[in-house]
Amino acid sequence: MSTFKTDDDLSLYFEDSGPQDAPAVICLPGLTRDGQDFRYLRPHLSEYRAIYLDPRGRGRSQYATDYTTYNVFREAMDVIALMDHLNLEHAALIGTSRGGLVAMCLAATAKHRLSAIILNDVGPDLDSTGLERIYDYLGRRPAAKTHIQAAKHLERALGQDFPNLPQERWLEDARVFYDATESGLALRYDPKLRDAFLEQAAAVAELPEQPSLWPWFQALDGLPSAVIRAENSDILSQKTYNQMQEKLLSLKAIELPDRGHIPYLDEPEAITLIHDILIQITRETAA
Repeated sequence: MSTFKTDDDLSLYFEDSGPQDAPAVICLPGLTRDGQDFRYLRPHLSEYRAIYLDPRGRGRSQYATDYTTYNVFREAMDVIALMDHLNLEHAALIGTSRGGLVAMCLAATAKHRLSAIILNDVGPDLDSTGLERIYDYLGRRPAAKTHIQAAKHLERALGQDFPNLPQERWLEDARVFYDATESGLALRYDPKLRDAFLEQAAAVAELPEQPSLWPWFQALDGLPSAVIRAENSDILSQKTYNQMQEKLLSLKAIELPDRGHIPYLDEPEAITLIHDILIQITRETAA
């Protein structure tokens, strides 16, 4: 078990695997997820120094006393703290959903520490349909009492976006998302994430001018970078996906069929794209 302390004295969990002298890749999970979010990608990163972070308030990391620190800026600072803890001058980032927002924030604020960025089903504009879906479940314990019941619920709710998904994967997801307790299933993240999420959304809504994340995205310019979109995504719209390619011509992009938010990253097209980006930093390191 590996942990490090943030500057506000929070203990965060991470796993550090692969050759220690290989290019570093830090995997940043979605809003309610942890490092296990990348369990299907992990075998395909064996030649890299792959680091899987449980962000503050998620998985095996400590919950914050001040839930307002559950925000993208603070989580970006935590990534830099992790890099400093590991004496990493540079790292590539693979950011899934919320993790992608953290990655873009770092591109805008600490680009000199990054070697590449891969965004998994996220962009500078977030579709309201997906945000409303997140509002519905965030911070609420599932009604299901067992992993089997939860797996059936996940399939009913998301099956149309993931046609032909192996049956056993729904159960695997349920076991990763929820802990079994005597009183039913429990969340593997701090329920206060909901308070932070809603308060931040309300604060933004009150601003006279809505902030744009496009400058964050455009900060990727000059870095090997890519975006992966799920064909059935309700977070990364087709319009935003197209605009990202128009605004950053060097961006590599693929769209995965039969996937919703979020792809598992074991899809052959996703693996190929990820290696296309990471091979660039391998060559640069060798040079």
